[in-house]
Amino acid sequence: MRVTWVQPEDLVGHELRQAEEDGRDVRALAARWQSAGGPPAPPRAGASATPRPDLRPLAEELLAELDALPCPSAAGEPSTWAAIRAAAQDVTPGPVPDASALRERLHAAWLGRAAGCLLGKPVEKLPLHGIRALARATGNWPLTTWFTARGVPAALLAAHPWNRRSAATSLAENIDGMPEDDDLNYPLLNLLLLQRHGRGFTTADVARLWLDELPAGRTFTAERIAYRNLLDGVEPPLTAVHRNPFREWIGALIRADVHGWTNPGDPLAAAEQAYRDASLTHTANGLYGAVFVAAALAAAAGGADDVHACLATGLSLVPPRSRLARAVRLGIETARATRDFDAVADRLHAALGGYHWVHAVPNTALLAAALTHADGDFTRSVCAAVSGGWDTDSNGATAGSLAGLLAGRPDRIPERWTAPLKNRLATSVPSFDGIGFDALADLTADLALQEAVRP
Repeated sequence: MRVTWVQPEDLVGHELRQAEEDGRDVRALAARWQSAGGPPAPPRAGASATPRPDLRPLAEELLAELDALPCPSAAGEPSTWAAIRAAAQDVTPGPVPDASALRERLHAAWLGRAAGCLLGKPVEKLPLHGIRALARATGNWPLTTWFTARGVPAALLAAHPWNRRSAATSLAENIDGMPEDDDLNYPLLNLLLLQRHGRGFTTADVARLWLDELPAGRTFTAERIAYRNLLDGVEPPLTAVHRNPFREWIGALIRADVHGWTNPGDPLAAAEQAYRDASLTHTANGLYGAVFVAAALAAAAGGADDVHACLATGLSLVPPRSRLARAVRLGIETARATRDFDAVADRLHAALGGYHWVHAVPNTALLAAALTHADGDFTRSVCAAVSGGWDTDSNGATAGSLAGLLAGRPDRIPERWTAPLKNRLATSVPSFDGIGFDALADLTADLALQEAVRP
């Protein structure tokens, strides 16, 4: 995920959109902004192309007024853990898995997360038809392996250029280990979080860890806003809402894996742990994406081998009246009823395309649809998640994580996905750069088993 913000005048358009999605009446405020020449929220970028400092006083005023508007969706989309838990179903934890089997499963999960992320990197931000055209040009559609520039016509590349940040390290001909990505940085940070504070960590502990270990330049959208808020002296959970129009985007979801991996067989504990992390940056549907993923992964880490049961477990902890729950149900139902995954993706884009491409609602729906359609197969899981567009590297990463757990061992993931990773991960998180996925599996398993004392 690579979307940033610049100044208050760049946030107003996004906040108008977020407020409208919440059901708030923003017509008068939007008219004031537009009459002053304020830029709308661009559909595929995070900041306006031309800063307008002359609009800053009005932007400050409108952001304050938007924050004060009543939110009709709040009743069905709560942001406190007590209310989320009250709306959820009961989930009974299972037994702690065998240590050796858990390490193998987590090794496959780390590899799967990396491979899925890397698959999606070159086409991040591209429209759905562009992704399809690039893959078809090399005979790789339906998607079954890495993207390549070899054989792609120059005119097509000019119309749909690869993600400029990623092509040099993520096309088939360029892969040499796993390059840095925020989708892998955050799991590493959460290992540090658990090493330092254990499962009882607080949201304030997450904040301190970020300030100590996370370079500000490697944060994006809601995470960057929260980071700036911390530097300005704003404390959690206000960090998630103060001038943060990205609070329901995908950032908390991509941080959820370690919370699921380290609570094998205990989806509720995983969800609550992910919630404490997510509360630094997100509210409502942004929180639910993290809860959904953490719970589903915990079920799989505990030994569940049915992807559909894992997804149902994750969904059982999401408030059922929320937009995210409705979107996930749509994704699952569409995938079950439709043989061709292209048609599944088309249906989701038609229904949910009004959201920003980094929003949690459409991406979680697509993730659930891809995993449902793939029925546990690793290659189909990551390829479907990426081929459906939107936040391709993040969706590929999470799909690969769950599919890796279901595979159970690294050697059950096709070698074409694991060999190019060369058991090497690049990162800007101190002390982890160059680490192997086998070492990460050992660290994660140790954390999972340290406090697991269930019968």
